[in-house]
Amino acid sequence: MDCIHVTGIRAYGYTGYLPEEQVLGQWFEVDVKLWLDLSQAAKTDAIADTIDYRQVITLVQHLIKTSKFALIERLAGAIADSILQHWQQITQVQIVLSKPAAPIPDFSGKISIELTKIKSHLGTTKSYL
Repeated sequence: MDCIHVTGIRAYGYTGYLPEEQVLGQWFEVDVKLWLDLSQAAKTDAIADTIDYRQVITLVQHLIKTSKFALIERLAGAIADSILQHWQQITQVQIVLSKPAAPIPDFSGKISIELTKIKSHLGTTKSYL
């Protein structure tokens, strides 16, 4: 199966376990992998035969900006579910959601969640963290 990688999607959002994270907000970064058949697009050179990744970027940014969850795991799941629901030709999606400035004392790294969901033939999804 073919794959489209969209990396470095950034947006400011209000997801976080601590109350101040849901009030003050913070930056999030998302990388997305989309599995789908790209053979037709490779022949036709037509955007209609693939995924317009500008729309994927817009969807991810919108979800980050408007969602208010306690856990970034939930935000990553919401992004994956929305992508699978919006584009029927996508069979699998992987989300890597990073929180570059985690509010943890004496910690200057970042926290990332990697979540993969596969669309089954019945239209349901399976999630793998």
